[in-house]
Amino acid sequence: MALNLDGIIGNSPALAEVFKVLAKVAPTDSTVLVTGESGTGKELLVRALHRNSARRDQPFVPINCGAIPRELLESELFGHEKGAFTHAIRTRPGRFELADGGTIFLDEIGEMDLSLQVKILRALQEKEIERVGGTCIKKVDVRVVAATNRDLEGEVAAGRFREDLYYRLNVIPLKLPALRKRGQDILLLAEYFLGRHCGSKARKGLTLSEEAKRMLLTYSWPGNVRELENFMERLTILCEDNEIQAAELPEKIFEDIGERPLKPIEKVEPLRPAGFAWPSLKDMRDKNLKLKDFMEAIEGRLLAEALEEAEGVKNKAAELVGIKRTTLIEKLKKRDLL
Repeated sequence: MALNLDGIIGNSPALAEVFKVLAKVAPTDSTVLVTGESGTGKELLVRALHRNSARRDQPFVPINCGAIPRELLESELFGHEKGAFTHAIRTRPGRFELADGGTIFLDEIGEMDLSLQVKILRALQEKEIERVGGTCIKKVDVRVVAATNRDLEGEVAAGRFREDLYYRLNVIPLKLPALRKRGQDILLLAEYFLGRHCGSKARKGLTLSEEAKRMLLTYSWPGNVRELENFMERLTILCEDNEIQAAELPEKIFEDIGERPLKPIEKVEPLRPAGFAWPSLKDMRDKNLKLKDFMEAIEGRLLAEALEEAEGVKNKAAELVGIKRTTLIEKLKKRDLL
C-alpha cells in the first residue's frame, strides 16, 4: 500500500531515506523517536506515521512538552482528580487517556523535567497511568511517538535526561534532514508556499527568477522549512512584480552567502574583502554549523560558482576546481544539483 504523505513536500534522496524507514515502522506499534533541527517538519512526519498505521482511525493527540509549565505538564499528560490541587474543580482526563487506542505525540520531549520522565517511562513499560491526586491505576493502549531537536545522548551524558527512558523511546530513530541538505526540495517548497500565500491573499501567482533560485539553493537555512515559509509569505506581500528578483530576497540571505545587490534588480556580485581571508571559527559559529556542514557549504558554493563560470559545461567546471569530471558529477548528485 502506498504511503499517505499528505502535507509532506519533497523528493530528495535524503527525504526518500526517511520515507523508507517510515514505510517499515508505520504498520507496527513500536515507539519512534523523531529528531531533527527546529523547523524541519517533525510533526508532519509524525502525523504521516499515524495516518499509515493500524491506529489511523483512532485519536492522534499531540502535546508540546516545552510549551506547558512543568507544574502543569503532569496534569496535562495524565489528568487529575477533583480537588487534586488549587483550581482543580472537576475531574479531567489527560492526553494519555484521550489517546487511548491511538497515538500520543510527545513533542520537544527533551524539555521534560526528570521527575516526570519517570512517569513517562512507566506509561511506556507498563501501559498504565495514574491521575494526579488519584488512587487507582488506569490501563491505556497508546502508541508513543516523541520528537526533539536536542541531542538526547548528550543530555543523558549531562544528567538531564534519563538513560533508561532514552533507550525506551529510541526503539526506531527517524532523523529528518535539515533543509540545506535537501537540494531541489528547497525550490519545490518555495513554489508551494508562494502559491499558497498568493492564493490566500488573492494576488496573482509569483515566480522566482533564476538568480533568486540560485541564492535560495546556496543559503544555509538555519530556520529550515519554517524560515522558508516565512520568507515566501513576506515576498507575497512586498513583491510588486510577478517575478521575484534576487535583489528582493531578504537581506539575511545576502549576508549568509556573502553577496550584495549590484543594482536594484537582478544582478548580484560577490562581496569580497580586500585580499584573501580564510574562513574563521566565528564564520562557522555565525552560521550555526558544525565543521562538516560548514565545509560542505563552502564546497557547494565553489562548485556552483565553477558551474556558472563554465556555463554548465561539466568538464570545464571540473578543471576550474581541479577535480575529475566524475568526481564533480558525484558531488553534484550528492547535493541534488543535477
